[in-house]
Amino acid sequence: MSGEISPTGKGSGHDSSPELRASHADRDKAVDVLRIAAGDGLLAADELDERLEAALSARTVRELTALTADLPAVSPSAGTAVAEVKDVLQINAVHSGAVKREGRWVVPRRLELATAWCEVTLDFTQAVITQDTLRIDVNTAGKRLTLITKPGMVVDTGALALVHSKIKIRQAPDDGTPITLRVELVGTTMHGRVVVRPPRRTFGQWLLRKRASLPAGD
Repeated sequence: MSGEISPTGKGSGHDSSPELRASHADRDKAVDVLRIAAGDGLLAADELDERLEAALSARTVRELTALTADLPAVSPSAGTAVAEVKDVLQINAVHSGAVKREGRWVVPRRLELATAWCEVTLDFTQAVITQDTLRIDVNTAGKRLTLITKPGMVVDTGALALVHSKIKIRQAPDDGTPITLRVELVGTTMHGRVVVRPPRRTFGQWLLRKRASLPAGD
């Protein structure tokens, strides 16, 4: 019944008390805000992990609000929310933990990557892409830089200088998807590895492929 008064004395309308229990949709919205903020460089990887864990276990709207209060709002016109695309995103890390951009992070127009002795993973499988080209200026030393691709994405490493480093590129089978994003790696990587690969198959996908490869009647 509309206008009903809650035990706290406040109205029980949808936008009333922050003590309302958080729904799955409330948690999902908070997670989107946190992941996009991390993609924009506003949250470090360890801080993102900490806030995501808190968001997924939050019981009230107040708890979720506290987790995103210091972050910019995202645009509701983009469905699951697309923050403003940054012209340049800088990722700087030295002897830190793993640096990851994954989930629905917003791909900038250009990315400057300056890291030393820390793992870096850029997962594009669910990334929000708003342009057809991304230039990544690479200045890395040690450890591994991994780019996880998706259909319609190609990676050009022709302008990347390798100093005592190795590069491994594994393309997904061509399924006819038109190219929607071309990533250009430019710069230098020293004493490390660069890996470009599609996402790993789930157990279910592996099992289906294995069955398809078996001779009929097996």
